[in-house]
Amino acid sequence: MFRRVKKKVIDKKEVTHELGQRVSVLLPLPFDNLYDYRIPHKIYLINGSFVRVPFGRRRLIGVVWGAGNYEIEEDRIRDVEIVLNIPCFPEVSRRFVDWVSGYTMQPRGLVLKMAMSVPKALDPEVLLKVYSINTNIVDFKLTTARSRVLKILTEQGSMTASNIVKNALVSNSVIKKLVAIGVLIETDITNNKEEKIPEPDFKKLVFSCEQEKAVSKLVLGVRLNQFLVTLLDGVPGSGKTEVYFEAIAEVMRRQSQVLVLLPEISLSAQWLDRFKRRFGVNPGVWHSSLSMTERRKIWRGVLSGKTKVIVGARSSLFLPYSNLGLIIIDEEHDSGFKQEEGVIYNARDMAVVRARLGDVSVILVSATPSLETLMNVKQKRYDVLNLPSRHGEAGLPRIESINMMESPPKSGKWLSPILAKNLCDTVRNGEQVLLYLNRRGYSPLTLCKRCGHRFQCLRCTSWLVEHRQHNRLQCHQCGFAIIYPEKCPTCEAENSLVACGPGVERLEEEVNELMPNIRMVVAASDNILSKEGASQLVKKIENHEIDVIIGTQIIAKGYHFPLLTLVGVVDADLGLQGGDLRATERTFQILYQVAGRAGRAQRPGRVILQTYMSAHPVMAALLSGDKVKFMREESFARENASMPPFGRLVALIISGVGESEVDAVANSLGRMAPVVADVTIYGPAPAPFALLRGRHRRRLLVKSKRNTHIQRVIKDWLSKVNIPKSVKVYIDVDPMSFL
Repeated sequence: MFRRVKKKVIDKKEVTHELGQRVSVLLPLPFDNLYDYRIPHKIYLINGSFVRVPFGRRRLIGVVWGAGNYEIEEDRIRDVEIVLNIPCFPEVSRRFVDWVSGYTMQPRGLVLKMAMSVPKALDPEVLLKVYSINTNIVDFKLTTARSRVLKILTEQGSMTASNIVKNALVSNSVIKKLVAIGVLIETDITNNKEEKIPEPDFKKLVFSCEQEKAVSKLVLGVRLNQFLVTLLDGVPGSGKTEVYFEAIAEVMRRQSQVLVLLPEISLSAQWLDRFKRRFGVNPGVWHSSLSMTERRKIWRGVLSGKTKVIVGARSSLFLPYSNLGLIIIDEEHDSGFKQEEGVIYNARDMAVVRARLGDVSVILVSATPSLETLMNVKQKRYDVLNLPSRHGEAGLPRIESINMMESPPKSGKWLSPILAKNLCDTVRNGEQVLLYLNRRGYSPLTLCKRCGHRFQCLRCTSWLVEHRQHNRLQCHQCGFAIIYPEKCPTCEAENSLVACGPGVERLEEEVNELMPNIRMVVAASDNILSKEGASQLVKKIENHEIDVIIGTQIIAKGYHFPLLTLVGVVDADLGLQGGDLRATERTFQILYQVAGRAGRAQRPGRVILQTYMSAHPVMAALLSGDKVKFMREESFARENASMPPFGRLVALIISGVGESEVDAVANSLGRMAPVVADVTIYGPAPAPFALLRGRHRRRLLVKSKRNTHIQRVIKDWLSKVNIPKSVKVYIDVDPMSFL
C-alpha cells in the first residue's frame, strides 16, 4: 500500500477491472487520497464495488473509485481481499462525494464516511434457522412432545426453534432429535420481512383551485425527468404538505425513490400521520435516534431500491440512493439544515447539488423562504409556486404587538397584563394557547446579589442555565452541569443567589400562579428527546388534554392544532440581539412561523407580540403581513454590504486546548493572509464562544465576490502556515452561525 497525492480526474463510468489490474480505493478515513490495490484471482470488480482491503495492520472496507496508478512499484501494492456481496455504491453518489469534498474543503474519506455511516449494513445478511415438516416422513416413535411440535408446525408453517419451544412447550432436544431422524427439515432464511410500499393512490385528496394548479406543475416537473428546482411558497396552513404529496405519488408510480428532508425530527410526528393517511403506510425514517437494526434495514433498503420514500434529518441526504427521483426540503429556510461539526455543510444547498448530479427535481418548501432562495427565484434559476391563502375555512391570524415600555408586567413577572388576560380568557373559552420563548430552562443566568458572582461554565464561554425542575445549573453548549449550590462559591453568602431573566420553566411557574391547576406542558428539547416523545405530546394537544403549551422553537413550526387560537410571543426581540448578519431575517422567519400556529381551523386566531422595539422593521413587517417588502429591504441592506447572497463568506475557526498555540496559529494566518482582488479577510479575533468544550477558539472571516474561486484561495493560504497537530482549523463555507 502506498499513499500518494491526488492524481488526474478519474473516469466514473462503470468500468470492469480484471485479474492483475490495479484499482484505486477510497476509504472512510480523514484523508483525501485514494489507495491502490491489485485485483487477485477470482475477484470481479467494477467502480463502486465495496471491497475489504488491508490498511496497515487493519482490514477496512472501502469503495472502488477507479483505475489504479501503475507508476507505483509492484512490490508496494497489496491485494484486494474480498468484494462484498451487496449492490455497488452508485455512480452519482461517488460524484456527489467528490463534489461535497471539493466545496466544503473536507477530505473525501470523511464525506464517504457519512455515506457509509452504518458499518453493520455491510455485513452479510443474518440468517435464521427455521424448521418445517418433512413431507416424506419416515416411521418414527410419536411421543406427546413430538405431537405438539408437529401440530404447531402443521397449523403455522415454518418456525424458529425458539418459537417452537415457546408454543409447543418442549425442549430444544426434542427438535434436534426430530431433525436427526428426518422428521423435521432445517432451513436457513434471511431475517427480512417484506417492506410495505406506500400506495400512490391509497387516498385521493380534494384541492382548492390554487392547490390544484400547484399540484399540476409539480407533477409535470417530475415527469420531465430532469433537474428542476421549484419553490413552493405558501402561508402557514395553506396545505403545502398535501400539495407536494402528489409529486411524491407521481414519483412512486414511476418506481423511483423520494427523499424528504426535515430540519428537526420533532416535526415528523404529525407529518408521518399525514403521510400514512395519504399513502396507507409509513415511509422509511432516518435520524440519529434509530437503533442499529433499523439503520441497517433503511441503509440497505435505500441501496437496493426497495425503500421508496425516506423522510429524515440532514444526514439522510448521504444515503446511497440507487434510483432517486425527487428531493423535497421542507422548511428550506431553517438553520437546522446546517451541519456545524465534522464535515460542515448546508443540507439544503447540497441537496440541490445532489439533484443536479442525478437530473432529478427538487421542491423547496417554506412559508418564509430564505433570501438565498428568493434571489435564485428572481434570477430565474428556480421556479416558484405560491399558495397565498389558508386551505378551507381558516383565515390568517390577527397579529398585534404590546409595547412593553407602556404596558410592563408586574415586578418579577414576564407576561404583560394584556397577554395574561387574553391567556385566561382563551382557556376559559375552551381553546388552547401557545406561549413562545426560545429559552430553555428556568433562567439563563444565576448571580449572587451580594458580590455579583455569575455562574459560568468551566469549559465554555457560556453562562450556566438554571433548570429548577432538576435542581441544577447546566451549560447548553457542552452539557457541563452542577447541583444548584446552597451558597455563593465566592463570598459564601447563603440565600443570595437570584435568577436573571426568564426561561420556559419560569413561564410555567408564572402561568400556574395565574391559573392554578391549569393543564400545561413545556415543549423544549430538554423533554422532547425522541420522535416517540414528540408524537405523544402531539396527541395530548390534539385530544385537548393540554390548555397551554409553553415552547421553544421546537414547537414553533409545522404543527396543526385546530383548537390553538392564541399565540403569545413573550420576548419578540430576543433573536435581534448580537451581530449575526441573518439576525433580522431569522427573527422574522421564526416569529412568522410561530404566529402561523394560531387559528388554523374554523376558530379565528390571534397573535400577541411582547416587544420593547415596536418600531423595528421586523415588528412592522409582522404587523402589516408584508413579508415581500421586508425581504426586499433585507435584500437591499445585504447587497449594499456585499453580504450573502450577493457576496461569499468563509469562516476559519482555529481551535485547540492550548490557548497560546491557538493564538500562534491564528496570528500566523493573519500575517500570511493573501492579498487577492475582491477578497477581504477579517481577524483573527476571539470567537463569541472563545472557549467551547474545553477548547480555545479564534476566528477569521473571508469575504469575497460571488465569482471568486474562494476554495482555491484558502487552500493556497493554509498551505503556507505550519499548523501543529494539537491545533485544528475548521473551514465553514457559507457560515450560518458566527459563534
